[in-house]
Amino acid sequence: MIDKIIQEFAGMMSGVLSAEQNKVAAETLSKVLQKYAVTEVPEKQTGELLPKFIAAKRVEGCSEKSLKYYESTIKNMLESVDKPEQEITTDDLRGYLDSYQQMNKISKVTLDNVRRILSSFFSWLEDEDYVVKSPVRRIHKVKTTKTVKETYSDEALELMRDHCDNTRDLAMIDLLSSTGMRVGELIKLNRDDIDFDNRECVVLGKGDKERKVYFDARTKIHLKKYLDEREDENEALFVSLLKPFNRLQISGVEIRLRKIGSELNIPKVHPHKFRRTLATMAIDKGMPIEQVQSLLGHQSIDTTLRYAMVNQANVKNSCKKFIG
Repeated sequence: MIDKIIQEFAGMMSGVLSAEQNKVAAETLSKVLQKYAVTEVPEKQTGELLPKFIAAKRVEGCSEKSLKYYESTIKNMLESVDKPEQEITTDDLRGYLDSYQQMNKISKVTLDNVRRILSSFFSWLEDEDYVVKSPVRRIHKVKTTKTVKETYSDEALELMRDHCDNTRDLAMIDLLSSTGMRVGELIKLNRDDIDFDNRECVVLGKGDKERKVYFDARTKIHLKKYLDEREDENEALFVSLLKPFNRLQISGVEIRLRKIGSELNIPKVHPHKFRRTLATMAIDKGMPIEQVQSLLGHQSIDTTLRYAMVNQANVKNSCKKFIG
């Protein structure tokens, strides 16, 4: 190890010292180093801690879809900054976020999602004592413009129901609108999951968390009719209309709803809009926000508040009542 150091030193000083001076300096350095135990410190590799972080998130119960998003987002940053994690600074990350936004023309919401994932990664590094302090601490939340997202009107919901030419689509629209479940939860349901007596079912949400959702009498009638008409043996609650009657996938639900919306000239018909509509309606009618949070399966109440849009007609009436 000492010989290697001497060779590197001599090579670095060859353009500064004469051959004789270099020889004397190398011999002197060799004598000094003989007094010490010299070991080579392995060079830190960029990205070596990312697999450990992903493993930790998997143990916490993150879905594979979320893990892939975390991994690709952090990997892109590491490749761009090109430093070991322990050496990355706040300025490095600010520069990366700025260039990433300009190159990809992403929205502020997307940019903040990237910031949030990087914050999660470096906070974990801090908790695990890989870094003293997360460099994301001084990078504040990206300010975004709050937009009022649309919900379905009562008329639009009735038009979609009346337009269904099969019992499956009708039962599907009823279940989405009355429970507010995610489309990913809908397609995982099996026939045996439905409790018709109590008009409820247990869905498997994000992070493999189970929760109960409840449907109305109309949904019960249409769902029963759909299941009674089926002749296949598939355990799935919703299947394709044609043989071999495979379990319906998210894309299948989205395509079907988009087609219904297009035929009725109703803009932006998609599964998630049913969920937002239910949240808005529930809060508008006085349902406690904590109960809406539980119904939708949100971990944070802030998420529930973002889903719920206040009915402006009620705001106007309240102004007249309380302000005059």
